[in-house]
Amino acid sequence: MGVLNVTPDSFSDGGQFLHIEAALHHAQQMIAEGADIIDIGGESTRPGGEPITANEEIDRVVPVIETLAKTVEIPISIDTTKSEVARAALAAGASIVNDISALRFDFYVADAAARAGAGLVLMHSRGTAATMHRLPPVADILREVTDSLHSSVAMAERRGVKRESIVIDPGIGFGKLPEQNVELIAKLEQLKTVFPDLPILIGTSRKSFLGKLLSEEPDSPVPVSERVFGTMASITAAILKGAAIVRVHEVKAAVETVRVADAIRSQLVSRL
Repeated sequence: MGVLNVTPDSFSDGGQFLHIEAALHHAQQMIAEGADIIDIGGESTRPGGEPITANEEIDRVVPVIETLAKTVEIPISIDTTKSEVARAALAAGASIVNDISALRFDFYVADAAARAGAGLVLMHSRGTAATMHRLPPVADILREVTDSLHSSVAMAERRGVKRESIVIDPGIGFGKLPEQNVELIAKLEQLKTVFPDLPILIGTSRKSFLGKLLSEEPDSPVPVSERVFGTMASITAAILKGAAIVRVHEVKAAVETVRVADAIRSQLVSRL
C-alpha cells in the first residue's frame, strides 16, 4: 500500500503532493514501482495535527481519486475517519476505506463501506491527534489492541460490513510507547491467532519509534528522511510474523523487501 498524502502538514511529506498534478505523478510512480494499493489521505493524523472540515478534506481528495480511478486498475483507498468523506471518495472511485479510528470517531464510516461493498481497514488508536501523546500508557498493549479491535470489528459487522471485507491494523504509533510498538510487531502472530481470518495491515513507515531506535542520542531521533532502512527492517519482521499488507512511503524498497521476506516466510510455513 503506497501512501499518498494530499496534505500541507503530514509529518513526513506534508505539502509535497498537495497539488493534483504532483499527486497524480507520485501515484503513477508508486504504481510503476509495484504498489498494489494507493492510500490517499487529505487530513494529517500526525501528533498535534490541526483538524479540518469534511468539505476541506473532500476538496483535497476527490479530484485526485476521480482522475486516478479513470487511469489505473489497482484499488484506491481513502484514509479518513469521516463518513461524509468516505461516501464522497467511494463515489469518486475508491474501493477501500482506511479508518485510523476504527469507527471510534464516526461509526457511519461502516455504513458507507457496507453500502458500497467496499473494503474497510480498522486501525487501533488511542485518543485523538491532539491528545494521543499525552495519554498515560496502558499496561498491556496487546490486550488493549485486541479488545479494542474486537469491538470495532463487531460494530462493523453489525452495520453491514462483510467480515471478508475487513482488515485490521494494530496502529503502530497512535498513543503507544516506542517499546510497545516494538512489542506489537514482535507479537503480531498472537494478534493473528485471535483474528485468524482477518488480514493484518502494518504501517511503520518513517514512524517516530524508528527515529528513536536508530538514534544513538535518546533525545535526538534520527530525521524522518533517514528512516528508510529502519522501516524495511520493521516490515520484514512484521511479514515474518503474519502481516498481509504493509503501508509505506518508499514503495520500490518495500517491494524488494517484501519479496525476500515472503520467500523466507513461505519456507518457514512449509516446515511447520
